[in-house]
Amino acid sequence: MTAEISRDPWATLDELLGIEVADTVEDGIGTMAGYGRCSTEDNQDPQTSRGWQFGNARKFVEPFGGVVTEEFFDIGQSRSVPWDRRDAASELLAALKNPYRGWNAVVVGEGTRCWFGNQFSLIAPRFEAYGVDLWVPELGGKYDPRNPSHKMLMSVLGGMSESERQHVQARVRAAMDAQVLNEGRHQGGRAPYGYETVDGGPHPNPRKSVEGYRLRVLAVDEQSAWVVRRIFAEYLSGRGDRAIATGLNRDRIPCPSARRPDQNPHRSGDGWQGSTVRAILDNPRYTGYAFFGRWMRQEMLLDPDDVAAGNVIRFRRASADRVVRSRRPAHPEIVSVEVFTQAQLLRKSKYAGGLRTARKTERAERPTKQAYLFRGRLRCTVCERKMEASPRARGMYYRCPARTLPNGSPALGIHPPTIYLREDVLVDAVNKWLGELFAPKNVDRTVCALVDSQGTVTPTNHDSARKRLAKAEKELARFQAAIIAGIDPMALVEPMNEAQAVRAAAKAELEGTPPPDTLTAAEVHAMIDSLGDVGAALREAKTESLLRVYQGLDLQVLYKDKAHVADVMIKPVGYVNSARVRGGT
Repeated sequence: MTAEISRDPWATLDELLGIEVADTVEDGIGTMAGYGRCSTEDNQDPQTSRGWQFGNARKFVEPFGGVVTEEFFDIGQSRSVPWDRRDAASELLAALKNPYRGWNAVVVGEGTRCWFGNQFSLIAPRFEAYGVDLWVPELGGKYDPRNPSHKMLMSVLGGMSESERQHVQARVRAAMDAQVLNEGRHQGGRAPYGYETVDGGPHPNPRKSVEGYRLRVLAVDEQSAWVVRRIFAEYLSGRGDRAIATGLNRDRIPCPSARRPDQNPHRSGDGWQGSTVRAILDNPRYTGYAFFGRWMRQEMLLDPDDVAAGNVIRFRRASADRVVRSRRPAHPEIVSVEVFTQAQLLRKSKYAGGLRTARKTERAERPTKQAYLFRGRLRCTVCERKMEASPRARGMYYRCPARTLPNGSPALGIHPPTIYLREDVLVDAVNKWLGELFAPKNVDRTVCALVDSQGTVTPTNHDSARKRLAKAEKELARFQAAIIAGIDPMALVEPMNEAQAVRAAAKAELEGTPPPDTLTAAEVHAMIDSLGDVGAALREAKTESLLRVYQGLDLQVLYKDKAHVADVMIKPVGYVNSARVRGGT
């Protein structure tokens, strides 16, 4: 017995314990599933990418007896998207739960294509739980969850994948910035409303030029550019975004998505919106300079409480330091830099008082059952407020009631209880004055008056800015006096910040607004011609015709109640910094 133990102690022990030792049989890996991914952002060919990835996977596992029988391949999915949110990857993860799936191992063609950051550490335990092996070429074989080196290598692999993606993004963005800065190149995408893309010659990239690619540049589309000029002109004349949109819809002017439905398939094209007008007013490319990077794709956590859920892409307005402007004009301008600057200063001053103030100034022209010829055009000289329409049985009146003045207003002591002005009397006087101005024998004299008046006109925006500046400084002085008197400074932080914002915006508008452009006689003639036959409209005396004339002339009336005199001013809309002609009626 001792001799038998000495010859093979383990065999004797196995026999005593009844253990049967199975011989190891090397049958190979067997059937496997393959996974791959490609993104279409870099103009990758999905068919070619799929071919080389699964080709690499088969070459890798065939020496070990592996046969890929099922393929999972994601197209157009970024590597930063977690596996659960990829189409094919989520199908693979769901197949792990199926005991009749037909394979017990998964192979990939390239690890950096499949995993990003810490994604591998999040899904590897799921494969291990269902008894499915992972074969990765970068590891040279099967992933072993008990091997610390394998875990470290896969962690490094995910970091390399993330770093590679970030480097590619940085290089592409730097190249595009340089192209815009130095060449003013159009970087693709939809052309802004008022422009169209045309052939700009051979592509500057030699390889793309040989392949037949052409450079695309922006050119003015005059059929829509005049609408852009009208929007800027009306905004600087005091109309809000929604009011401008209402006027464009009333005149049946197609909105951008209706004019170019091929470029805007995601839009309904049902008319102008205030946001559409706002986007045009905020687009600096109308100045003729190329801008790039105003909006950026930003990755944001899908669920801040669950980082493993990954990120989603959102477009956000970029900070000022990320926006690039060309050094010289890159395409024809639709509005001048001065006009665009005026519009931005005016918008900044409107929003200085906060959202509530902005809503008041940007309100739309609400539809009414009856058309009022002087709606928003007639002001009382006592309180400088707009007079409101007041229909009566014996005619249409405009009134300015003193009871609606705020308490403490300086105008309360001198304002009559109610000031009335009859519309038909004012219409007759205004039309008579306009008829004399635009009579064929007087047109040249009217043009000379418009041209000569340019040097003495002060922009109305400056008057408004000075009033806001004086009011803000008065409020700040009052707050400082209250603090000296013992009021808790913390209680005045918010109103002081608001007053300081209003003061800063008003100062910027006064200091930054450029002087009005000087128009020639020919340009003024062109403005008058764009109004059509003014004399015929006045003779017809139809409400619709008169409304168009008054709007085209930007007619404004100041009514002096005591003298019973109306001071009428016109400024033909079409050029923003045009001159005014005034006359008494």
